[in-house]
Amino acid sequence: MSKPASRSAVASATVTHQGSSSDTSLPHSGVDPATVAGAGRWTESSPTVWTTEARDALGEAFRASLQRGVHGLCFSPYLEGQQPGSQIAEAQIRDRLRVLQPHARWVRSFSCTDGHEQTPRVAHELGLKTLVGAWLGTDAAINERELQGVIEVARAGHADIVAVGNEVLLREDMSEDALLACIERVREALPGVPVGYVDAYYLFEKHPRITAACDVVMTNCYPFWEGCPREQALAYMQTMVQRTRAAAPGKRVLISETGWPDQGSAFHGSVPSREGAMQYFVDCCRWAEEDGIEIFYFAAFDEAWKVGAEGDVGAFWGLWDKNGTPKFG
Repeated sequence: MSKPASRSAVASATVTHQGSSSDTSLPHSGVDPATVAGAGRWTESSPTVWTTEARDALGEAFRASLQRGVHGLCFSPYLEGQQPGSQIAEAQIRDRLRVLQPHARWVRSFSCTDGHEQTPRVAHELGLKTLVGAWLGTDAAINERELQGVIEVARAGHADIVAVGNEVLLREDMSEDALLACIERVREALPGVPVGYVDAYYLFEKHPRITAACDVVMTNCYPFWEGCPREQALAYMQTMVQRTRAAAPGKRVLISETGWPDQGSAFHGSVPSREGAMQYFVDCCRWAEEDGIEIFYFAAFDEAWKVGAEGDVGAFWGLWDKNGTPKFG
């Protein structure tokens, strides 16, 4: 069973529809990086050559941002050799959550089976709020376990927001009608708990019935996976959010995933780098603080298993490495 925690709009489309993440064509999401340069409130710039002084200044800005804390972090507890389908113990979840506890107010989990259903309770015990996901895919039996699991977690009082599915429409794992039935089932079972759905930003435009069914619209925004140069990435991401809000007028909209990798192969104009990952984090935190944006940064930890879904870059999205050691600053 595959539960990729971060398959972006383009990454998913490339893997699922084009057969290989090395395909040189870009799936159309409707945003052109060239049109958004300068569109964001914050002016982004990176030195052509990183001097010692520039790196020191970036490190200081990164440490300050992490110390202030982010709204939320996307969390998977996997250790080396584990992957979706591995059984996860409570002690492991607790140890991993303690690493990020001082640096976030919310944590996002992706599944309510295989031990992951313990994450929301442990997070609450550590003083963190929870965005709790039920992972839906092509296996009806697993979907049923996930739906039952997320309802049980929320009824026990451990879900502050519930996400019914992650990029299900993007992967074409379920029909719109089937997904809508799942969302409505969970909403009816959990009066008083905000319930929504997570997908790439442009799919909320394409599926207005799904958008309308959500108490909270949760949008995954990855400039990297749309070939956007790092220097334009924040403005690009802001355009993604603007489009989501336009598709969901009056609804609560939050950024459920965004991030930048520090290692791996380039994707068109998007180039992984240590400085790029640090700068993107600083830019996102600054914008979120200034404009009151609810953002869940991807991700807390590097996850080696994701190489299979996303290529070499998939293993390097974390603020901490696979051993829980800080990577930056």
